[in-house]
Amino acid sequence: MKIFVTGGAGFIGSHLIDRLMLEGHQVTAYDNLSSGKREFIAHHLNQDAFGFIEADTLDFDMLLQSMKGHDTVFHLAANGDIRQGIVETDLHLKQGTIATYNVLEAMRINGINQIIFSSSATVYGETPVMPLPEDYGPLLPISLYGAGKLAAEGLISAYCGTFDMQGWIFRFANIVGKRMGHGVIYDFIEKLNRNPHEVEILGDGHQRKPFVSVEDCIDAILSGYNNSNKSVNVLNIGCSTTTDVTTIAKIVIEEMGLNDVQFKYTGGERGWPGDVPQLRFNVEKMKELGWEAKYTSDEAARRAIRDILEKE
Repeated sequence: MKIFVTGGAGFIGSHLIDRLMLEGHQVTAYDNLSSGKREFIAHHLNQDAFGFIEADTLDFDMLLQSMKGHDTVFHLAANGDIRQGIVETDLHLKQGTIATYNVLEAMRINGINQIIFSSSATVYGETPVMPLPEDYGPLLPISLYGAGKLAAEGLISAYCGTFDMQGWIFRFANIVGKRMGHGVIYDFIEKLNRNPHEVEILGDGHQRKPFVSVEDCIDAILSGYNNSNKSVNVLNIGCSTTTDVTTIAKIVIEEMGLNDVQFKYTGGERGWPGDVPQLRFNVEKMKELGWEAKYTSDEAARRAIRDILEKE
């Protein structure tokens, strides 16, 4: 199969490409390298079955031409820095919604009818503290990032209904592991490298969410794609356990071998405007399809911390 991966040089995209190449597919990575890195895919660059195009999904003409001849699109390109949308309010409109429209329209013109999309738990918004099933609603995101993802989901559903396409929408929990370049784990390590005696914790430290290893995430994407065959397939990728932010800080400190670190909380239940402080995922649909996370939330966080520290 010839597969086109937007965001292919990114954190999750590059891990996906590793797996697709291992399975013998022909793969094209399409990435503007705004957050992705060439080094993440460098080991594939000399392989005949792999191609890399450095370009933006907002460049429709380039996207249309580059996508020609492919069978399936994995659309992972996005700006994953949720907080940046507070300052740059059209960021997630462009990088989330409009980019997804461009991908879908390029698919339509090129006669490609399968899209696998990386959505987010942020589409649910602030909900009762309960394991959220995929049919929970109404969906009322409280961040511009979540709004961009939800609008992209709507476009995918509409294109599937109008143009006989098929979509797989995966709502990610916090995905962590090698090559990650943002998020609470990354932030704590950066802060403690600068000052090993004190760490700032946004909010009150009680924010609690599921953390999933990137290896588990890739397994889930491919399992969902291979085993769910509706016109539009919406699936949570998460685990049944959660980890709070203070615990993440403690694990980072332990793995860095630090002592007597002071915690400095900024206060309030949210880390920033638009942050959802509590998230629980119902993952029964993925279990029914044969996938379950190998690692608990705490285990996934610790493995990610070790991977990042090992690289440093």
